[in-house]
Amino acid sequence: MLDLRPNCECCDKDLPYDAEAWICTFECTFCTTCKNDVLKDVCPNCGGGFEKRPIRPESALAKHPPSTKRIFNPKLLGKE
Repeated sequence: MLDLRPNCECCDKDLPYDAEAWICTFECTFCTTCKNDVLKDVCPNCGGGFEKRPIRPESALAKHPPSTKRIFNPKLLGKE
């Protein structure tokens, strides 16, 4: 089951469960802007590509809620 992480790991933008987001095979999660403009379609953690994160149906959210654990790596934007 995907975590559906709540934010972009690069810029920390909120990414609700139904937002357009991109994940790698390790579920590193990024917004479209960071995926395209900062990361150039390559995951900085594993070197792999991205797939569009699926949207979990609302009927499954109660039993399988999105993750609340935020992962943020300011080094990806040159900030520390």
